[in-house]
Amino acid sequence: MYENLLPRFLHYVKTETRSDATSTTTPSTQTQVAFAHELMKELEEIGMKEIAYNEKNGYVIATLPSNIEKEARTIGFISHMDTADFNAEGVNPQIIENYDGESTIKLDADGKYTLNVKDFPNLKNYKDQTLITTDGSTLLGSDDKSGIAEIMTAMEYLINHPEIKHGEVRVGFGPDEEIGIGADKFDVKEFNTDFAYTMDGGPIGELQYETFSAAQAEITMHGKNVHPGTAKNTMINALQMAIDFHNQLPEGDRPEKTDGREGFFHLLALDGNVEEAKMTYIIRDHDHDKFEERKQMITDLQNKMNSQFDQERVEINMYDQYYNMGEIIKKDMSVIELAKGAMEEVGITPIIEPIRGGTDGSKISFMGIPTPNIFAGAENMHGRFEFVSLQTMEKAVDVIVKIIENNGK
Repeated sequence: MYENLLPRFLHYVKTETRSDATSTTTPSTQTQVAFAHELMKELEEIGMKEIAYNEKNGYVIATLPSNIEKEARTIGFISHMDTADFNAEGVNPQIIENYDGESTIKLDADGKYTLNVKDFPNLKNYKDQTLITTDGSTLLGSDDKSGIAEIMTAMEYLINHPEIKHGEVRVGFGPDEEIGIGADKFDVKEFNTDFAYTMDGGPIGELQYETFSAAQAEITMHGKNVHPGTAKNTMINALQMAIDFHNQLPEGDRPEKTDGREGFFHLLALDGNVEEAKMTYIIRDHDHDKFEERKQMITDLQNKMNSQFDQERVEINMYDQYYNMGEIIKKDMSVIELAKGAMEEVGITPIIEPIRGGTDGSKISFMGIPTPNIFAGAENMHGRFEFVSLQTMEKAVDVIVKIIENNGK
């Protein structure tokens, strides 16, 4: 069942597909376009039908036809092709078999970078398992090449085992999730499913249907630069304005001081000089009312500071990015119960917790297809310490197959 899973995954992660936030194309990089066409060829080889590449949104879509006569809800599985903004060229995976759950794993030859239990206690969860790690110089790309490999392997298994009865299944591999725009152009009509799952979570058992609601605020401080020797009552230091603005936000509402459903203001960037300074915040909260209050706080601070000057010197461009998909999914929890039951049947204890982030499923849910998120296995995502367990990926395949099987009953 899993014989092609590891070689498939290793091939995927060695294929560079990093997205680019500065690009104006869809997908944002040509490496994703090339990878999409590779996936199309593989989908054809394993026997999927209605394979298509949508040039408007960069998604590869394919169908596993129903093999039952009765009606069943059409189900979808989605993963993203791009990797995060960390070195992704020359990925050289290492395979650690039968990890003992406590030894330090040397990533690079010199031992400069290691996976050790002190820094990464999650390693203790992987005793006697096969781990795939980086060589310390790149990310791994398990986020979300694991998800693609799991979906592809599950489809291959179902095609080769027609005795497993199921309704129609659609798969979608999309671009640019890591830069937050991958699902913006998602075509709900083309995908045409009753519900779907993103295979984009972390450790085994994750089943997530609540995310942050998210906004971004791009703030420009317009100062007035004069010689510091004659600056009294004349100079307006844009950098000082930025500091003053930040210091008026609640000190405890930062990512490093919050967890669970607690929201935050996260200062992503600050750059500038006396004449002009630019700040970028991301604003997050699980609660809709608190989310709106946070955005209002930004606006109120802008108005307060502008009232202190002879002209508007605080300029803000603020826009919503995605919303808590729980607002949609809670209307019909059958999609969660289906996944929960499938996990339990294959021996997994579901971990149902809110995501302190978002997925493509956040946007797709509000477009009309309820799309919660299921584990794909990646740990320590987006950097040189990323790793994944082969056994976790195998269990993800089991979950996909069982969800599809149970949906057809």
